[in-house]
Amino acid sequence: MSNRLFQGIIHQMSEAIDRTIGVIDESSIIIACSDLSRVGDIFERATLDAMASEDVFVAEECTFKPFGPRQNPSYAAFVSGADPDARRYVRILGIAMDNIKAYYDEKYDRSNFIKNVILDNILPGDIYIKSHELHFEPEVARVCLLIKVSDKNEISSFEILQNLFPDKSKDFIININETDIALVKEIRPEITEKDIDKLARSIVDTLTGEFYTQCCVGIGTVVNNIKELARSFKEAQTALEVGKVFDTARDIVSYNNLGIARLIYQLPTTLCEMFLKEIFKVGSIETLDHETLFTIQRFFENNLNVSETSRKLFVHRNTLVYRLEKIRKLTGLDLREFEDAIVFKVALMVKKYLDNNAASKY
Repeated sequence: MSNRLFQGIIHQMSEAIDRTIGVIDESSIIIACSDLSRVGDIFERATLDAMASEDVFVAEECTFKPFGPRQNPSYAAFVSGADPDARRYVRILGIAMDNIKAYYDEKYDRSNFIKNVILDNILPGDIYIKSHELHFEPEVARVCLLIKVSDKNEISSFEILQNLFPDKSKDFIININETDIALVKEIRPEITEKDIDKLARSIVDTLTGEFYTQCCVGIGTVVNNIKELARSFKEAQTALEVGKVFDTARDIVSYNNLGIARLIYQLPTTLCEMFLKEIFKVGSIETLDHETLFTIQRFFENNLNVSETSRKLFVHRNTLVYRLEKIRKLTGLDLREFEDAIVFKVALMVKKYLDNNAASKY
């Protein structure tokens, strides 16, 4: 609980109560007071243990009202004086402080609860119990987005995102580490994948366009149960990791759109190496120069259409046919054949995956 929050309320109420008012903690130390010079002082005879059985408690010329959990109050409000007015004031002050504490605890406990859920730091059996305690609806459609910030600047990306999603009862912005921020968002039934993509685009555009903070966003799948939020978060992580390997140009990657890249990413490297050796028996994939690989990429992008690819590359059709024939002789695969093209496409992705793994070791 923030002492500054207590101090702010005390400051406002001091204008209505013409007495010294404040709050003490469980050690009887004044943590907030209308008389700032008294902050840090200790009430020797006013302990929370002594107040446990009392509605209000009088000691050292002040009247105290404990607040917090009934069985074990952690704070007490106080008003100077021991007259009936002091009792009335301290009850009002105690109710106000108890309400603001309950609001504060619920707000931040909810965020910590969601963080523990997505990071798998809470037992499955405890999730429903805790969600009930926090009045958190467990059976609602939600999705996890993971925002990875690459640039560090003076502006806090966490605070920007909190301002973008002000509904703290339905949307949760959670700091994972220095570069990763998770957004757990409640999804209405009519919301589609395109709408979620647009939401991710608005996040990227706001951070990069208005605040010059480079970032990328991974999107997990929509889940309908709070227990499944951890899976949606892991999917958002996987989306960013796979995108970093296979599609570095994209700043928004959805787990649902990873396709075969997701399968390759989950394969053991030894299996991938065996696959490349089996496919390229005639010649190695390393024998292909940059220009040839660029031609292959454009050929795939134009759906194996020779005429269209040659037009996009500004080369004669025969020149492209010659290059494709050269590839066939080097690798044994004719990219004009659909099955060979699929094999080659997968092989290129496997090679990229292996290269990324090798680079990450150094």
